[in-house]
Amino acid sequence: MIKNIVHQIYLEKISQIQNRIPISLNVPTNNNTSFSEIFNHEISSAESYTHTSSLNQYINMAAEKYDIAPELIKSVIKVESNFNIKALSKAGAQGLMQLMPSTARELQVVNPWNPQQNIEGGTKYLRRLLDQYEGDLTLALAAYNAGPSNVNHYGGIPPFSETQNYVSKVLKELGSYENSTLTV
Repeated sequence: MIKNIVHQIYLEKISQIQNRIPISLNVPTNNNTSFSEIFNHEISSAESYTHTSSLNQYINMAAEKYDIAPELIKSVIKVESNFNIKALSKAGAQGLMQLMPSTARELQVVNPWNPQQNIEGGTKYLRRLLDQYEGDLTLALAAYNAGPSNVNHYGGIPPFSETQNYVSKVLKELGSYENSTLTV
C-alpha cells in the first residue's frame, strides 16, 4: 500500500516537472521500476545526444563566427551544463550555455532550449565580454558567471566562491581540451 502511494506521488511530481520545463521523461507505468532506473536511462539518453556531430558543428560554426576557440566554448558548456541541453538552473538559466532569459532575449535567442541557438547566443555573449574586458579571459568568464556589473563593481573577479570556482573550472577544462584531441 505504501509503495503504491509513494509511486503515485512520484508520478505526480514528474508530471509537475514536465509542466514547468520543456523535458519529457519516459516514465513507465508499472510499479516495479525504480526512480534510479528511470534516472539512469534518462542520463544515458541525454549523454548520447551530446556525442552527435551536430553539436560539434554548432560549436565550430559559432567559434568561427565570433573568433573564439571551440575548446573555450566546449569548456564553458561543460562547466555550465555538462552538455545537458535540458539544463535548468535554480536561478532560471537555460540550456547548454545556461543563458538567463533576459540575456537570451537581449541576444535574440528565440528558443534557449535549441542547442544551435543556445550555443550561438552564449558564444556571442562570451565574445562581447571578451571585447569588453580587452581579451582578459578570466574577467570575461567571471562576468559570464556573475554578470559584468559585479566584475566592474569589484574591479576584477568578484569575491564569490561560486564565481571563483567557476573561472577555475572553465580554465581547467580548457587545459584538458587543449591537451587532447577529444570531441564532444
